[in-house]
Amino acid sequence: MTRHKTSLGHDYFETMFRATDDPWELESSAYEQDKYAHSIRALAGRTYGLGFEIGCAKGVLTQSLALHCHALLAIDVSETALEAARARCAMFDHVSFGQMAFPGQAPMGGAFDLTILSEVAYYWDDDDIGRAARWIADHIAPGGDILLVHWTGDTDYPQSGNDAVRKLQAALGSAVTVITAQRMPHYRLDLWRAHA
Repeated sequence: MTRHKTSLGHDYFETMFRATDDPWELESSAYEQDKYAHSIRALAGRTYGLGFEIGCAKGVLTQSLALHCHALLAIDVSETALEAARARCAMFDHVSFGQMAFPGQAPMGGAFDLTILSEVAYYWDDDDIGRAARWIADHIAPGGDILLVHWTGDTDYPQSGNDAVRKLQAALGSAVTVITAQRMPHYRLDLWRAHA
């Protein structure tokens, strides 16, 4: 399988979300539901002041994350996805959404206590992984958590799930400590913590 050479952008994701009500079966598959539940369990009941979800899609995980954050900013490149996410999370006054193509576009301020990258880092080329790492290092609060969950099967994305996480961790270097590194049959879950 030939990989994309550069980061996947707006048109790729907007086409996916317009083509079907449930791309990647994010809302309907037992695999996704189990993975989301695992993601929440990995937070170990911690409550975060300010959370940041990169690539929220239609807000399925966002809805659960909202219960663990006093404030949560969720972004996606697709406005179609964001419309669905806003509707799904309309009951939460403390959840806000933004259309951004991270890492080229990112929030300007804020020190985030939790940053979530669920199924996103392997869409980035090496330059964008480096850019993402620099932004995260500058915007994660001391003692803040970074949660990553990525499919480890074959894709044509710029990175494999394993390579994306390895490169991002290498780029962050000593800024983070590994708290959890779990390998499941089809995905990996990694939790890192910024030094206090």
